[in-house]
Amino acid sequence: MLFSLVGMGLYIHIPFCKRACHYCDFHFTTTTRYRPRMLRALKTELALRRDFLASPELDTIYFGGGTPSLLTPAELSSLLDAIHRHFSPKRDAEITLEANPDDVNKESLRAWGALGINRLSLGVQSFRDTDLAMMHRVHDGREAGRALTLLWDSGFDNVSVDLIYGLPGLDDEAWLANLAQVTSFPISHLSAYALTVEPRTAWAHFVRTGRYPVVPDSAVSRQFDLLMDFAERAGWIHYEISNFARPGKISRHNSAYWTGRPYLGIGPSAHSFDGVRRQWNVANNQRYMRAMETGRPAIEQEVLTPRDHYNEYVLTRLRTMWGCHVADIKALGAAYLHHFEREIRGWLDDGALLYENGVVCLTRRGKHLADRIASDLMMV
Repeated sequence: MLFSLVGMGLYIHIPFCKRACHYCDFHFTTTTRYRPRMLRALKTELALRRDFLASPELDTIYFGGGTPSLLTPAELSSLLDAIHRHFSPKRDAEITLEANPDDVNKESLRAWGALGINRLSLGVQSFRDTDLAMMHRVHDGREAGRALTLLWDSGFDNVSVDLIYGLPGLDDEAWLANLAQVTSFPISHLSAYALTVEPRTAWAHFVRTGRYPVVPDSAVSRQFDLLMDFAERAGWIHYEISNFARPGKISRHNSAYWTGRPYLGIGPSAHSFDGVRRQWNVANNQRYMRAMETGRPAIEQEVLTPRDHYNEYVLTRLRTMWGCHVADIKALGAAYLHHFEREIRGWLDDGALLYENGVVCLTRRGKHLADRIASDLMMV
C-alpha cells in the first residue's frame, strides 16, 4: 500500500516575515498590515475544507511559513480553536511551531506551552554572525544560543534546529563547530540542508553578479560526509537525506510527507494530498484572501495517475531510511516493477543501493547521488 490513512496531518502556512532572507524562495511577505484579514481567511479555509481528509482525526499540526512565531499567543490560540472546531487532534498529536531565535523569550515559551505546542522548529541556519549576515537573517549567533538556553531552562524537550552548509566562507572547521553546538543544547532533531541557489532570489542575483561565489560540489559533498559522521558518532538516526533525530524524536510531520500519508495544507501556496489528488492554493496573498471571502478557494489540483504514484513513491521513499518496498511497486503493476528492477541493477553494482528483504535503500555513497538515482528510476 503506497500510503496509510492513519496519521493524517494539517499544515498551516503563515506568510509573514520580518525581513527577506537572501536564499529563501518560500512564499512570504514582509507586509503585516493585513494580518487580521489573513487570519480570518485561514480560519475560513479550515471550515471550508474540513472534509478534504478521509477522517477529521489529526496526528500532526504544523505551523510553517514564513515565520509563525511572529503571531501573538492570542492569534495562535484563535487558529488552534478553529482547528479544534473542525478537526479532532489526537491527544498525543505532534504540534509544531516554526520559530526564529529572536522571537523566543520566557513569555513566548510559556504561552506556546500553554497552547499545547509541544515541538519547536528553530530556524538557526548558522551560529556564525558572518554566515547570518550573508543570509540576511534577523538574529545573530548570540541570540541563537540565548534562545536554545531558554528552551533548555524551560524544559522544552522536543526541539528541532535548521542548519545550512555549503555556504561561501564556511570551511570544514566552521561547519564542525556549528554541529558541535547541536550537542551543547537540548536539541532532539536536526534538519541540515546544502545551500541551494534558487532562481528569483537575492542570492541568485548575487551569484550572477559575482558578489557571492559558487561553492564547489566537492566541498559541499565533504561537508555532507562530516554531517553524517557527526550524526553517527552522536547516535542520531539519519531517517531522511536532510533530517536527523535522536531515538524517539523522528518528526511525525516530516516523515508523513516522505511516506505518502494524507495531509491538508491551509494558507496561500499550501499543498494538500489525500492519497488520490494533489491540490495547491494560489501563491498570492490578496487573491487567496479574496477567494476565502467569497467562499470559493483558489485551488488547483491534479489527480495522480499510476505513473505519478510510482514516480512520487520513488522520489520520496528513496530519500528515507525506510526505502522503496518492492511489494508497493508491484501493487502498481508489472510494468513498474520491471522498470524498477531493471534500473536499480547498475546502482546495486555501483554500491549506491542496497537490496535486502524486499527493500531498496540508499547506501552512504548513494546518499550523495540520491537525486541522480531517483531520476534514473522514474518513468517518463
